[in-house]
Amino acid sequence: MLSAAPKRPLIHTLPNNNLVDYLSNLLEDCITIHHVKQLHSKTFLLLKQVQPSSSAFLAAGLVSAYSKFGCINDARKVFDTMPLDCISNVLLWNSILRAHNKNEEFQRTLRLYHRMRGFRVFPDGFTFPLVIRACAALAVDNICRNVHCHVVHLGFQNHLHVCNELLNMYGKLGRMDFATKVFDRMLVRTHISWNTMVSGFSLSYDCDSASKIFRRMKLEGFEPNPVTWTSLLSSHARCRRFEQALKLYGEMTRGGIDCTAEALALIISVCANSNALCTGEVMHGYTITAGFENYSFVKNSLLCMYGKNGAVREAEYLFSEIQPKNIVTWNTLISCYAESGLCDEAFAIFSQLKKLDIDPVVKPNVISWSTVIGGFASNGRCEESLQLFRQMQHSGILSNSVSFCSILSACAELSALILGREIHGHVIRGSLDSNVLVGNGLVNMYTKCGSVREGNLVFEKIIGKDTYSWNTMIAGYGMHGLGEKALQTFNRMIESGFEPDGVTFVACLSSCSHAGLVSKGREIFDQMEEEFKFEPQLEHYSCMVDLLGRAGFLKEAYNMVKTMPMEPNICVLGALLNSCSMYKNTDMAQDTASLMYSHSSAMTGSYMLLSNIYAASGKWEDSAKVRISARTKGLKKIAGLSWIEVKKKVSMKRHLNIIFDSRDTGEIGVVRSLEPFSNHLELKVLVLDVTTPILSGSQLEFHVHHAKEVARVVKILSLLDSKTGKVTKKAPRCLLSKSGGYSRCK
Repeated sequence: MLSAAPKRPLIHTLPNNNLVDYLSNLLEDCITIHHVKQLHSKTFLLLKQVQPSSSAFLAAGLVSAYSKFGCINDARKVFDTMPLDCISNVLLWNSILRAHNKNEEFQRTLRLYHRMRGFRVFPDGFTFPLVIRACAALAVDNICRNVHCHVVHLGFQNHLHVCNELLNMYGKLGRMDFATKVFDRMLVRTHISWNTMVSGFSLSYDCDSASKIFRRMKLEGFEPNPVTWTSLLSSHARCRRFEQALKLYGEMTRGGIDCTAEALALIISVCANSNALCTGEVMHGYTITAGFENYSFVKNSLLCMYGKNGAVREAEYLFSEIQPKNIVTWNTLISCYAESGLCDEAFAIFSQLKKLDIDPVVKPNVISWSTVIGGFASNGRCEESLQLFRQMQHSGILSNSVSFCSILSACAELSALILGREIHGHVIRGSLDSNVLVGNGLVNMYTKCGSVREGNLVFEKIIGKDTYSWNTMIAGYGMHGLGEKALQTFNRMIESGFEPDGVTFVACLSSCSHAGLVSKGREIFDQMEEEFKFEPQLEHYSCMVDLLGRAGFLKEAYNMVKTMPMEPNICVLGALLNSCSMYKNTDMAQDTASLMYSHSSAMTGSYMLLSNIYAASGKWEDSAKVRISARTKGLKKIAGLSWIEVKKKVSMKRHLNIIFDSRDTGEIGVVRSLEPFSNHLELKVLVLDVTTPILSGSQLEFHVHHAKEVARVVKILSLLDSKTGKVTKKAPRCLLSKSGGYSRCK
């Protein structure tokens, strides 16, 4: 017969001091909230009978027990009902601060900390880590520094745990200058200290400093552990140094360091972003052999890797194998389809996700909406992305910075200025106007929609500008021919301590090209190598050739193409050919065109442009031969597109059917009536194959070879009545022809 288990002593038979310890242990052992409430009822009278120190100790145990089960209100009631003589005990304050942190109520944590100081309760080495953690979560710079001042004032500046939390706080704030000062003054450091520094530099996109602290760590006798390696890998991945990240991973495995699931997911994401499908497949095999295949975040990383590398079938198969699927899994597949240009498939999965009637957690969230909106916008289906954005708002989903950036990009592509302003209003109401990414999107939208003034106003208000902010503003000035302002902004960027990148120089050179600033363009091109140690790439040569060619320096442009350190691509040659067309240099055009035809990417426009050059010189037979050659190769000129915004609605249609063979056939006639213009402006607008605009009464006949002439038509109409229309954007300058024109009509 089994003997009975020993019984716990009865509560009323224990002395008070032993009883407090006993109840405290029971509270730690509670496995349900019901047990906690039972013990609370037993200890209610005891809290008033024992010494204040014991009472505070027991109350702290109750607060911790309630917070363990998420009952923060019950925990707060225990704290608020304690008498004043118990309130002076720091242990009780630490327990309630920890409870609010656990419940992610960081503002309440800070309010309680200030209340604690008001009661003149002296913080200890456990108080400050809790308060600093709340500061790090809120990421308010002045509050963080005030708490740091309290730390120093009360003499905790050398406390190990406090210093480690300060390192973490400044790392999340991006203030690694302050973190470095704290780190250098620490008397004792642990692996946590070193790892926090590496992680902080990673969050600040400073992989060079992360590598330096990593090497310094080894020199001072600390062997990097898996957390250190993962942070270092993350820093290189964030800085898009994918090749170095893969090398570091190899070094880590050769050094006998066990690869964690986090490190593996990270290296898989590196394979995703560097188009290293083969390496990603090897990593997939390793996840199985290492036993990480059941980790949901590893599976989602693999799904993302296959999607970004265009392996849609593999991604679909992996998606079908993942069980259970969380919202990240669904979002990743949507992103996979969107990035592959399969917008309809992405929308189908999104619709399927909306219809799921099982787990409320697996419902479209803001990331799902943002992904599908961004997918449509990036694949040129901007009207549909606008419709989806409206649906998202009607469904009650609050937009985040990513969704705003996507929809602002769509407004920019459509030149929908009025809609863009409305989105700006939503941004302000959502308190995201201080977000750098959203600010950059607003600058891009306003400048592309023709409102440089509003773009500049937003730019000046951006706090914490990054390189992309400056590049966007420089490019915005450049596309509107404001070359001097673009260069002034470039100089401000340098004075502010920002290093220009390849995009910066493209924007500057393009601005000089649009404004005819040849000497300034030459100066910047020379500065790239001499001052900034930046080797010019094909896109920079393309801008320089365009700059010189537009200004009439054809020979210099031609020599630059011939002496380039790399083979000129279709963009460089197209810029030169366009300049030859402008200045009717048939011989140079023929030479340039022969180089273009050797490229497999030679475009229809190059044939059409050369044909026009011959025609302008009276060489009709050569012009016809070029066109016939283009037809035999199956090349077709795509009809231009025009955008019209009327009463906040954007219409994009093929208003023009350009007929290239009219000179060959000798036929002259109407191509198509511009119905959207005639409907809204009550004017009969015809597009004829004639060479000069003829204005007769209310009828306008205009020669169109490029879709840009649509904007010119409206501009001429606006001369008749200033309220008729306003040209706000033409299609971006391309190599050989304009793909569209845009007009906003009132």
